[in-house]
Amino acid sequence: MEPIRVHFPGSGTFHLELKRRVAEYFEGVRISPRDAAWMYLKSAILLTWTISFYLLLITNTLVWWLTPFAAICLAVGMAGIGVSVQHDANHGGYSRNRWVNRIFGCCLDVMGGSSYIWYWKHNIVHHTYTNISGIDVDVDIEPFLRLAPTQPLLRYHKYQYIYIWFIYGLLPANWHFYADYRDLVNSDIGGTPIPRPSKLVLIATLFGKLFFYGWSLILPLMLYPTLPVLGLYALTTFTLGTVLTTTFQLAHCLEETEVHVATTESNSVEAGWAEHQVRTTANFAPRNRFLTWYLGGLNYQIEHHLFPKVCHVHYPAISPIVEATCKDFGIPYQIHPTFRDALASHVRWLYRMGRLEPVPANELVPSA
Repeated sequence: MEPIRVHFPGSGTFHLELKRRVAEYFEGVRISPRDAAWMYLKSAILLTWTISFYLLLITNTLVWWLTPFAAICLAVGMAGIGVSVQHDANHGGYSRNRWVNRIFGCCLDVMGGSSYIWYWKHNIVHHTYTNISGIDVDVDIEPFLRLAPTQPLLRYHKYQYIYIWFIYGLLPANWHFYADYRDLVNSDIGGTPIPRPSKLVLIATLFGKLFFYGWSLILPLMLYPTLPVLGLYALTTFTLGTVLTTTFQLAHCLEETEVHVATTESNSVEAGWAEHQVRTTANFAPRNRFLTWYLGGLNYQIEHHLFPKVCHVHYPAISPIVEATCKDFGIPYQIHPTFRDALASHVRWLYRMGRLEPVPANELVPSA
């Protein structure tokens, strides 16, 4: 299958002015966009939380009826590491030191994912072609879900706003046992070719998988009966998947965000890359300090997409700059004031996508 190609015009004045203003902010306050002391402290808190609940579970120091609660707490800690620590690190936004980013980025491998696959799937494909159906795998979850108006409508999609939460919860298990291996073998992510990993990267990836299987399944199965172990694994991974997927979907699959469609012909986006990121992304609950801390600033998803190599602890500070620049250039800057508002918009979008109600899609135009 021939890969789909999409082209963006040059940077444009909006992107250049936005970068100038944000750079001016960091120069004015005399702080680095990365290597934030608060980020290192936050990492220590999340890692300590996660390891502590794992030790409580593996040493069987809790009464039996508290173990499900401990498993959920373990998942909450892993999700926090996923959206904060490994996310910043694998974007290169954790530290100026490449090896510091690499070390903390491997947290994803320890949790059963693949930092190599994630880099190509998330950093390259999703962050470049955000909400472009046919390329961005985050909106191409067919046939289970219909997240774009150009995707085929199946009869059971009318119930997707109900059953989608079960699909979201299965995401980690899919990484653990299927999707990462498929992408490694095919060297392809949603039709976008990716380079085959070097022998060293392949060995590291497989070692990460084995290490994860060791602490999450093999060691517990050596110590405890099979059914309770598998039950706690299912509860932990389902909770993890629900938190992770909901966080990302509330930024892109909404009534207010644009969805584009790519074809096998060469396509071009009328807006520049930076404007495209703003139009296909939304923020939520910016005044909720706990969510901002726990979700790694991903409730400031617009800022993240525009400046992925800036540590997320700075997003609240640069958000007014981004919003003002968007206003100056007449670009809509979407914000849901609360988590509940964003969740309601997501559910309404799922409901509409499950029906024949016509919803406009933004067709890409043939490139010259």
